[in-house]
Amino acid sequence: MRLIALLFTATLVAAPARAEQTPASPPQDTATKDQELNLPVSLEKIKEALQQTPTISLRTIDERPTFRVQIRERMKIEELIASLNFKPGPIPAGGVYMQEMQRVMFPSVDNPLVQPFAAFNQGELLTILIENLVGKYLGGKALSAISKAERARAEAAAREDVRTAVAEYCNAQPNAGTGLAICSSLGR
Repeated sequence: MRLIALLFTATLVAAPARAEQTPASPPQDTATKDQELNLPVSLEKIKEALQQTPTISLRTIDERPTFRVQIRERMKIEELIASLNFKPGPIPAGGVYMQEMQRVMFPSVDNPLVQPFAAFNQGELLTILIENLVGKYLGGKALSAISKAERARAEAAAREDVRTAVAEYCNAQPNAGTGLAICSSLGR
């Protein structure tokens, strides 16, 4: 423990001592003009860069901008339905072991009213059948209509966002963007 404390103290003392050392200055006869003026940049490099041709062409100033609308939205309802797993079949109330126990304790021949669908009469079973068929065949069409309406609303909102962004851009330009093709397309 004493060794660690000793090493720690030596490290703290040595760091400031090393920081106080001054670097050796270069000989005065090899100093350049920039070093004499103590400039942070080289004037020669700036002159060379100014003599080169610019890499950005100014032809793109007159080109008409292209705006695209793309809606990226998760298909919430359709993905939810697609993620459901119907393969294993219905799980009886109480689990499969409870169902097996009931089958053994109450055979269907001896106890017809204790069976799973014995609580429903024929009219009620017919109602359940009709409800399931309507849900299967008409539910898909209703779901499709809802999805189309939601997509149309999202597209309209995206178009409005683009129109607002273009209007803000045009208002920020001199003379409210008069003479710019995109600003004249707003129909002010």
